[in-house]
Amino acid sequence: MKIFRKWFTKGKNRIERRLDKSKDTMTFRPMLDASNIQYEVSDKVHGITSGGIGAIHVLARRIGLIDAIDQQLHKFKIRMTYHESDHVLNIAYNALCGGSCLQDIELRRNDANFLDALGARRIPDPTTAGDFCRRFTAADVETLINVFNDTRRRVWAKQPKDFFECAIIDMDGTITGTTGSCKRGMDIAYNGIWGYHPLILSLANTGEVLSIINRSGNRPSHENAAREVDRSLMVCFQGGFRKVLLRGDTDFSQSEHLDGWDILPRVRFIFGFDAVPKLVKIADELPKKAWRPLKRPARYQVKTRSRRRPANVKDRIVKERAFDTLRLRSEEVAEFTYRPMACRKAYRMVVIRKNITKEKGEKALFDEIRYFFYITNEREWTADEIVFSANDRCNQENLVAQLKGGVRALHAPLDTLESNWAYMVMTALAWNLKAWWALTLPNRPGRWEERHREEKDWVLRLDFKTFLNAFVLLPCQIVKTGHKLVYRLLAWNPHLNIFFRLLKALHC
Repeated sequence: MKIFRKWFTKGKNRIERRLDKSKDTMTFRPMLDASNIQYEVSDKVHGITSGGIGAIHVLARRIGLIDAIDQQLHKFKIRMTYHESDHVLNIAYNALCGGSCLQDIELRRNDANFLDALGARRIPDPTTAGDFCRRFTAADVETLINVFNDTRRRVWAKQPKDFFECAIIDMDGTITGTTGSCKRGMDIAYNGIWGYHPLILSLANTGEVLSIINRSGNRPSHENAAREVDRSLMVCFQGGFRKVLLRGDTDFSQSEHLDGWDILPRVRFIFGFDAVPKLVKIADELPKKAWRPLKRPARYQVKTRSRRRPANVKDRIVKERAFDTLRLRSEEVAEFTYRPMACRKAYRMVVIRKNITKEKGEKALFDEIRYFFYITNEREWTADEIVFSANDRCNQENLVAQLKGGVRALHAPLDTLESNWAYMVMTALAWNLKAWWALTLPNRPGRWEERHREEKDWVLRLDFKTFLNAFVLLPCQIVKTGHKLVYRLLAWNPHLNIFFRLLKALHC
């Protein structure tokens, strides 16, 4: 590591000198001044642009993912060329190398240096990868999800004690649209989009995808959610978590299941609840002293000095053109006890009363009261804390956006519901590998403990593209020497100290 520290310091100093503005002088030529650019080929030096894939592969082997897939998932009677793990990782690695569709596998399949970097003679082509997905039944996809859950428990086992205080499970559905006309299992959704309606359960603590269940496009959001919640509860409790908090919007407040979850002493839930007339009437009849202002914390803390806010262009245009707009004037919170029709027990119902003014241009037309309800069995938190926790569930929308736009897991490139389900689960493995990559970072007590904890949290919060640019898309020379396969880094970036800290942990 001494050689690495010297190389890292030299690279850091070199870029800092180039970025130092104090030595700038007046120039009459543009900064981008390269000319006479020529390209050559090299017969001796071999490299790849995704050098971090080697660390990902070492991680997959160290946490037992590769062996677990081959031992539990059986799709071939005879393994002539490829194992099941080869196909699963081929699809996941395609996303980790920046691929956006199955056809991008062909780029890496024809890259001899990439094949050498993974010790492969060849990898499955896009057509073979699609055929592998078509082999899957619903039971096979369930098996693959269970394999990933076994793997995540092994990763969790190396986390500190405070990691297991409380697991927060978020659930939501999203529409996966498709322009195809012959995909079996597709249907038209509530918003008129043809496609599928996958259900996603995620662990808010780490951003991991616990489960993806593909469904027809016209199915309701909460369908099969209770079954997947039960499976996720078992995964979290077997993994060592002491408590679990379930969160979902109004579609997931499944009254018939609340009593069953409440019986479990370590399970708490916070679900949005529809503002049905009965609840609105109860809220209207609450005494005035039951309501108190809801004080939301600041979105962020200014670390330097406050700056003047720029003019609100949207607000100016709305007023000039006399558009109708809604403005929130105040929020108040209260609570009462309520027993849904399908429940034998009464639960705590927290309600927010929003005072909204409808305006047309600069004229205020009238005030409107809207209620938002949250049902919970959490008795120790204040009403404000219940509301803030329920609002934090909206962060899962960012996760869904990453799965759709970054990893591109929530797409339907194949022709059946089950094959597209398998594709979603295998591609989402790329996102889980990112989370496991961060969780594997060591955080030993000492002078650097706080800094290492901050770095681990930072990697967990990274969006997928930033993670690829920082730790996967690293230009490397591939050198075969003796019994070793050497990835020789060819460029410096400021995150390589984290990268090498992970490598040291993996090799130890």
